[in-house]
Amino acid sequence: MGQCGITSSKTVLVFLNLIFWAAAGILCYVGAYVFITYDDYDHFFEDVYTLIPAVIIIAVGTLLFIIGLIGCCATIRESRCGLATFVIILLLVFITEVVVVVLGYIYRAKVEDEVDHSIRKVYNGYNGTNPDAASRAIDYVQRQLRCCGIHNYSDWENTVWFKQTKNNSVPLSCCRAALSNCTGSLTHPMDLYSEGCEALVVKKLQEIMMYVIWAALAFAAIQLLGMLCACIVLCRRSRDPAYELLITGGTYA
Repeated sequence: MGQCGITSSKTVLVFLNLIFWAAAGILCYVGAYVFITYDDYDHFFEDVYTLIPAVIIIAVGTLLFIIGLIGCCATIRESRCGLATFVIILLLVFITEVVVVVLGYIYRAKVEDEVDHSIRKVYNGYNGTNPDAASRAIDYVQRQLRCCGIHNYSDWENTVWFKQTKNNSVPLSCCRAALSNCTGSLTHPMDLYSEGCEALVVKKLQEIMMYVIWAALAFAAIQLLGMLCACIVLCRRSRDPAYELLITGGTYA
């Protein structure tokens, strides 16, 4: 029964190391996705530290690939030193992912304050004639999230751009996608998106941060299982005289 348990631990450990390689790619993808998406919304928040969880998760993903390689070699050869190193590195990565989860929750809570602090300034700097990066960001967000203004389309009436154009119209990016003859005129409010962008931007950014948090939690659980299996193998190797190596050619070192 004991030997069956130790063999199962070894098998699970080998399988987990393969998962670590897959996890490395997934974590790097999640981190890159956060960077790319935040780039579309970066004008709506000023605190660059909100990207720290994404940076950490990309670093963890890169490290997981190396861990998977070390773990596979240590498990197949059943090196005591290799397995101990594997457990220590996994523990460090596990702690790092816990930090990612904590930071994710902290910055997720700060997103609303960040957007609320900067969105009015971004909208006030809109220039529809010669759109700069901030103006393109507003048009992109309004089309992508199907929103108009900060709280609703009437917010445009308080912007410098609206007062300068004097045509009682909002940007065409406020027009509903299904309408081809929309001019953005406030005399036809039914042609415009009724929902404001602030709440939707906050929701989008918080969703992105949740992807980071759930990815970190999922792979932290896998690493915990990996540490458990490695510790079982190490303990049985040290105490059980009837211990059998997984493959011929393994080492007792």
